[in-house]
Amino acid sequence: MRSIMLSLTAGPALAALAAGSLLSPVVAGPSAGDPAARPVVHGLTSPLSLAVTDDGTVYVSQNFAGLLMRRLPGKKAQVIASVAKGGEAGAVSVRGGAVTYAVSRGHNEVGKIRRIDAQGRDRGVADLGKHERRSNPDGDVTYGFRGISKSCAAKLPKQVGPATYTGSVETHPYATTSAPGVTYVADAGANAVLAISGHKVSTVAVIPPAVTEITKARAKANGLPGCTVGLDYRFESVPTDVEIGPGGQLYVSSLPGGPEDGSVGRLGAVYVVDPASGTTERLARGLVSATGLAVDPGGDVYVSELFKNRISRIADGSSKAKTWRKVTMPGDLEISGGRLWATTDVLKGTGPGQRPGGKVRSFPLG
Repeated sequence: MRSIMLSLTAGPALAALAAGSLLSPVVAGPSAGDPAARPVVHGLTSPLSLAVTDDGTVYVSQNFAGLLMRRLPGKKAQVIASVAKGGEAGAVSVRGGAVTYAVSRGHNEVGKIRRIDAQGRDRGVADLGKHERRSNPDGDVTYGFRGISKSCAAKLPKQVGPATYTGSVETHPYATTSAPGVTYVADAGANAVLAISGHKVSTVAVIPPAVTEITKARAKANGLPGCTVGLDYRFESVPTDVEIGPGGQLYVSSLPGGPEDGSVGRLGAVYVVDPASGTTERLARGLVSATGLAVDPGGDVYVSELFKNRISRIADGSSKAKTWRKVTMPGDLEISGGRLWATTDVLKGTGPGQRPGGKVRSFPLG
């Protein structure tokens, strides 16, 4: 995942989470803003990953604080796993009493999957960094400008980076989900969906590049030379969530490895991936900063659009995302117990000395 071109609005905000202060989460009171929502936890720093069991037990990560929390119904959230300073905890999912999560470190060099079993034993499952160094799934995918001349490429500002490049060696596990005998990972560094069987890692699919045309307005806004106007730019498609939907198909949300605010087009998308063949089809596009999704039993897909401040719904059989609910900075989504669970306000209070304001909230479906 590289963010090389075009005034990356979202990047600094997300990076600032690392410096955010940490306060203990507490059980939240009623929400004055949305009586239909049921707040569950607040006071979280960067709650970018969420899992919920049928009995309402909530697992939520405080990614850049390096903490994984569990909140039993009616109780306060407690830390169940922590990562040493400088590390990130995230990509939480739960199945059969086992909690799967990811640990990331460095500049996308280290990504490991761990699992806490029903007895509370925390063990390593797979090293995604090794797989990335060995396979580099998008190493043969070309990103950047399509059809740019050498003379035009020479005029690009230094901060833009190379005019074209291929996928680099990076790993950043951002989401997991499990089925019998296999765990799927949305790796935001590898730009791919991976599968783990036992301790073996394999590539299911690489998410196709997100393509936008450079218009005069976009060139001017980003200091690009006029010779780029009319050219296509291929951004890396960064997978942010993976869920198992009807028929065992994988549903994957993605955002561009560049501006996430829609300034170069609404390049967020949802893909459907066949885990057996790796065939990838785009279900919907035109999303802004799609950071999480959930699929209900009927095939409706819900997507969080972080910087659009909304949760969208893609009805079964449709390819159009429509606003389902307005919320502030939604992160991850889960469906459990007939309700949609969401982390919200995920960037709130992340500056030095500010009070963390991330929440877990619950909405009735329908």
